[in-house]
Amino acid sequence: MPARTDIAPLAVAPRLTPQTLGWLLGALGVFVFALTIPMTRLASGSLAAPQLSAVFVAIGRAALAGLLAAAWLWATRAPRPRPAQWRQLGLTALGVVFGFPLFLGLAVQRVDAAHAAVVSGLLPIAAAVIGALVMRQRPSAGFWGCALLGMALVLGFALWQGGAGLQAADGLLLAAVLWGGFGYVMGARLSAPQGDGLPPMPPQQVISWLLVGCLPLTLPVAIAHWPTAPVRWTAWGGFLYVSVFSVWLGFFAWYRGLQLGGMLRVSQIQLLQPFLSMALAVPLLGEALDAMTVAFALAVMATVFLSRRMATPVVMAAPTLR
Repeated sequence: MPARTDIAPLAVAPRLTPQTLGWLLGALGVFVFALTIPMTRLASGSLAAPQLSAVFVAIGRAALAGLLAAAWLWATRAPRPRPAQWRQLGLTALGVVFGFPLFLGLAVQRVDAAHAAVVSGLLPIAAAVIGALVMRQRPSAGFWGCALLGMALVLGFALWQGGAGLQAADGLLLAAVLWGGFGYVMGARLSAPQGDGLPPMPPQQVISWLLVGCLPLTLPVAIAHWPTAPVRWTAWGGFLYVSVFSVWLGFFAWYRGLQLGGMLRVSQIQLLQPFLSMALAVPLLGEALDAMTVAFALAVMATVFLSRRMATPVVMAAPTLR
């Protein structure tokens, strides 16, 4: 019997282009990071109803992530950093492992997640300013204007929320932004070609090695601050999330997305992060959003967008750290 020739060929699912896959992975990374503030609040609780201590959440998350990163580095046989790279990893850890999460954890016990999301929306601009100073670059006057406008918007929002007076939490949030921006820049320098002959480190190894390098400090501190009183299971869930996803696995999707889809294109998705944090805080924490908070968040997002357009590519190229 002759073979049939009228059989329709099997449908083949179209393959994603690298740019599309990069955009999807970048969006996944931003979604992971957007949950950081609500999950930190869930883990820490409030001053009226405290759960896990801010120190335990901030340092304990790095300790748990460091143990996971050690297993991953061993399994992938990643090369050890050179001595000069260890020094830069130490500087990165000051912002990423200690400064940003500790000040953020103390702040979200005092204000809701939506408030923290608006103020922390300045993180990309803060990192760009620190990057310009560290790398001795000269962004345009328009960039500096956007940076000042963003700061003015955040201060105006803080004054409005505080009844014409700044709250202690706002100072803590600004400290978190500055420390986060510093870690942002130091980590980016490690994953970029350097003039001193050091090879660039793959970004996944940057975040993993700095977490492992901090284990001699983070593990004892986490054990010393282990909670002695019972806490809600939801607090433990928030802690596990920020430990596994916010401070470690989220970077795998984010960095890969930036690599495939292009740094400048994919990084624009990050503009949505403060708004996503506020939106996710509603079902997770039962918070209510008002029109003024949303308006301030959109205004801050607009200044970040404009600053990206006016800054030099190197200044705004580094991916965020959470």
